[in-house]
Amino acid sequence: MSTRELPAGIAELSKAELHVHLEGSVRPAIAATLAKRHGITLTEADVQQRYAYTNFNQFIDAFKWVTSFLREPADFALIACDFAQQLIAQNVTYAEVTLSVGVMLLRHQNPQANFEAILAATEPFESKGLRLNWIFDAVRQFGPDRAAEVVDWARLCHSPRIVAFGIGGDELQVETKQFRRVYARAAEAGLRRLMHAGEVGGPEKIREAIELLGVERVGHGIAAFRDPALMDLLAERRIVLEVCPASNFRTGALASQLRNPEPSIRDHPLPQFVRHGIAVVLSTDDPSMFHTSLREEYAHAHAMGLRDSELAQMVENGFTYSFLARQERHKLHFRPA
Repeated sequence: MSTRELPAGIAELSKAELHVHLEGSVRPAIAATLAKRHGITLTEADVQQRYAYTNFNQFIDAFKWVTSFLREPADFALIACDFAQQLIAQNVTYAEVTLSVGVMLLRHQNPQANFEAILAATEPFESKGLRLNWIFDAVRQFGPDRAAEVVDWARLCHSPRIVAFGIGGDELQVETKQFRRVYARAAEAGLRRLMHAGEVGGPEKIREAIELLGVERVGHGIAAFRDPALMDLLAERRIVLEVCPASNFRTGALASQLRNPEPSIRDHPLPQFVRHGIAVVLSTDDPSMFHTSLREEYAHAHAMGLRDSELAQMVENGFTYSFLARQERHKLHFRPA
């Protein structure tokens, strides 16, 4: 995935990240530390070996594996602190971070205890210029009843830092319409609504998320390029695509959507979305697991031929389409990096 150097004027801008999973930020060194805490011998090289995949299912297996070391609130505090440091190093002043509450429940953990540990670990970074809000995430293949439990935990935690509810996982499992009740429940709780769609699934998955569930932002959404009418809909309704090029490349999602077994990252439809008038925010998804950073994602976009003005617009979109109040967006967007 060769890239060219990111223009200094773009690199220096304060940025927001809206599609990033806390558990996917676990660096190999931190994973080894977590394993040691629980009596498991693991080297950084071992983790690097697990962080290599050629398809989406292999990635899901690696995600399950690394999250198996997250067993106590202190473990979540450790990775949250390390992630905050990673963001500050990239001129990120705001992030809406996805937290896999569905996985916590599968492992019989207390999401509130984990979340309180995360808040305590990251609060000191606010004085350093970083604001974090959180998205409680369910796992699609676990079904609607388990997803409803995630909404209930968001209500129970009752924190203004929980801004949205989303669903990730395998979008080819469980019909979208089965989650209607869950998304209505999230809306009643005052949560904004997101969903991963059109990553490995077709454009119909994106349309279903919009029309059946009322989502405001779509995670990935790269299949949209296969349906011109859907692209028009996204542009007209200002439904945001959270695009993660390195993730799409490394999971094989890009190859699948392009029907090209060996694509270049420059074949990504990102420029097509931008020039169609679709609101796009650039993100990393699982940065450590995909060997990327927000700066590198902007470098990828630059290598695809996006102009400086288009890159700058995506930077602005990260704040405009966040779930922050307008005044807060402005303050964080123009905070000196």
